[in-house]
Amino acid sequence: MRIRFTLWITLFIASLLVFAITACTPKKNVEKIRLSEVTRSIFYTPQYVALEKGFFTDEGLDVDLKTAWGGDKAMTALLSNSVDIALVGAETSIYVYTQGTNDPIINFAQLTQTDGTFLVAREKTEEFNWEQLKGAVFLGQRTGGMPQMVGEYVLKKHGIDPHHDLSLIQSIDFGNVPNAFASGTGDYVQLFEPTASIFEQEGIGHIVASFGEESGQVPYTTFMAKQSFLKEKPETIEKFVRGIYRGEQWVQNNEPKVIAEVVAPYFDDIDADTIAMVIERYKKQESFATNLLLTRDGWNHLQLMMKEANELSEEVPYETLVNTKMIDKVMKE
Repeated sequence: MRIRFTLWITLFIASLLVFAITACTPKKNVEKIRLSEVTRSIFYTPQYVALEKGFFTDEGLDVDLKTAWGGDKAMTALLSNSVDIALVGAETSIYVYTQGTNDPIINFAQLTQTDGTFLVAREKTEEFNWEQLKGAVFLGQRTGGMPQMVGEYVLKKHGIDPHHDLSLIQSIDFGNVPNAFASGTGDYVQLFEPTASIFEQEGIGHIVASFGEESGQVPYTTFMAKQSFLKEKPETIEKFVRGIYRGEQWVQNNEPKVIAEVVAPYFDDIDADTIAMVIERYKKQESFATNLLLTRDGWNHLQLMMKEANELSEEVPYETLVNTKMIDKVMKE
């Protein structure tokens, strides 16, 4: 009986010691970061991996992700200080700068380095040729947005004037474009995944070309913040970049099916096989940025597309709106 009592006392004292040590151990400071993404998309897979795998948590960051459902809304949230960081098209930072601002929006890392849309045809053809679009009804994207500018750039590359050689529809809201095509509007449509693949599976349309492959590398979707925020919290941005970089590296080093299992919670209405198929397609055309570094060539290519779409009032130097210090440091670690 005395042995049992002694054992109980020993265990009790040990538990008190463990509690005391735990209580006295200083907790790692956790900093909250408010992040706004332009939309919810498999196109942003490395970001969801970083969240789901705890890469931000490892850096002491609590990232609160909100979906803006529109580039203008994401930028408005950033400008009004409702969020700290925005994931949106790099062109939006140029629009803000050319309109005049004392606190410019700085691009500090890119998540995607190609366009993420595909050309979907209503009718299936044995062999697709861009000439087939001439005279057709083309359901495009919002004027001034990256999808539409890339779309026009690719059409012109193939000798098609988007405003004269076909009937271009741009009046439909981004979220309603797929429904419009499914309802019978247009001969061709420019769509993101997974909608493009789902339409193909359901026989609504057929993927005939990739705008990402046709347009080449461009800082399509980037992480950006106010210049003042970067100056006030450079270490915070560095931690954020490190988390995203780990997410990107993990995506590069794992198979689509494995990646799909990790990001599935962010896409409740899409089955795992479709998610994996889309990820594989984006990996194959190198849409996910391989190192997050927004290059000078990419920046110049972006402005060329904007200029050809008549959306660039003045060119903005690379150094003015791009800061690569954080990603340079992280990549050298």
